[in-house]
Amino acid sequence: MSMFCYQCEQTAGGTGCTKVGVCGKNEDIASLQDTLVYGLKGIAAYAHHARELGVRDEQVDAFMHDALFFTLTNVNFSLQRHIEMVLKCGEMNLRVMQLLDNAHISRFGQPGPAKVFTGTKKGYGILITGHDFLDLEALLQQTEGTGINIYTHGEMLPAHAYPNLRKYSHLVGNYGTAWQNQRKEFEEFPGAIIVTTNCVMPLTDKNTYGDRIFTRTVTGLEGGQHISDRDFSEVIAKAKSLPMLPEKEGDYTLTTGFHHNAILGIADKIVDAVKAGKIKRFFLVGGCDGAKPGRNYYTELVEKLPKDTVILTVACGKYRFNHLDLGDIDGIPRLIDLGQCNNAYSGIQVALALSKVFECGVNDLPLNIILSWYEQKAVAILLTLLHLNIKNIRLGPSAPAFVSPGVFKVLNETFGLQPITTADEDIKAILG
Repeated sequence: MSMFCYQCEQTAGGTGCTKVGVCGKNEDIASLQDTLVYGLKGIAAYAHHARELGVRDEQVDAFMHDALFFTLTNVNFSLQRHIEMVLKCGEMNLRVMQLLDNAHISRFGQPGPAKVFTGTKKGYGILITGHDFLDLEALLQQTEGTGINIYTHGEMLPAHAYPNLRKYSHLVGNYGTAWQNQRKEFEEFPGAIIVTTNCVMPLTDKNTYGDRIFTRTVTGLEGGQHISDRDFSEVIAKAKSLPMLPEKEGDYTLTTGFHHNAILGIADKIVDAVKAGKIKRFFLVGGCDGAKPGRNYYTELVEKLPKDTVILTVACGKYRFNHLDLGDIDGIPRLIDLGQCNNAYSGIQVALALSKVFECGVNDLPLNIILSWYEQKAVAILLTLLHLNIKNIRLGPSAPAFVSPGVFKVLNETFGLQPITTADEDIKAILG
């Protein structure tokens, strides 16, 4: 790997430093600065949602400024200080995930396990994707009694777990899967579409849904319409002008809503099953989904895990396997969907709770973490796990290009961070 930096006037040849910075910055420093900036972008996404819900954290806000200043030209060339800073970024991401989790609960109620319909109901439809539950709540309020049914998509699936959203009878189900399949799925959905956050794909000449897709907040789409506030009258009018959806059964039912408080409510059952030898190991398999070949690893892994294992999952990576019927162990589902990507906080809380019950460190638990990453929020979550000194995480489908070999070596030696290999090899390495 080589570096690339062109953030100052003395850039080599006026085009960019690619071997070493004219300033003296090397590729490992450049790599850690990139990692820090991407982690900050992840924090910014969660802090944005929290602020929309009326909460903020002074420590997180101050860190954003300090960390960005830290990456300015000629500020710092200490490898150790950079490693400390990216781990501090993980600490701040933990704070902001907790902040957002508490804000979601206080506004939308305590989430609980929910079964979600995946077919369609006869009538007009609006599909809403992204992460913003406030947008969904406003949409549900404005469409009540209009004969329009609302369908979640992608990371909006966990909304079905929250009582103050689930109470709307016209929130009928979840349509489609993860973000990278949206062009095909949006083409096939005959109603109006709302995108509330990132994970929207540019329109192409072939797309026919450009006149019925609407974006919100920071999201924008050339050829789509943007809504600057939570007045969805334009979307409602559009939905009523479009063909109705047919009555159609789904191919399967999805389950979501295993927030950490819901899991801790059955902690005694889980502990009994572990002590009785019925649950041998937990796997946290989650993160982003994407179109890159090799992501079928996650489906194959979950399919091949023994029947005495429990799989926790989080974020849209779950769409690789959340349609599978994995059964249960003494009434405890083998597949436990914790929610959106920010609900990685729930995974952390479950791990910490189990470590207290079994009186051991998190790294001594029968727990393995296998992550898929695509973008900056996943970077922030990985930094959180490293900040908590969680060891031996497997990461895929490939190592981030912005992490230099030198930095990856440090992460491997310090935390045991390692790339995924094949499902069979990794299962054998973990289970022996």
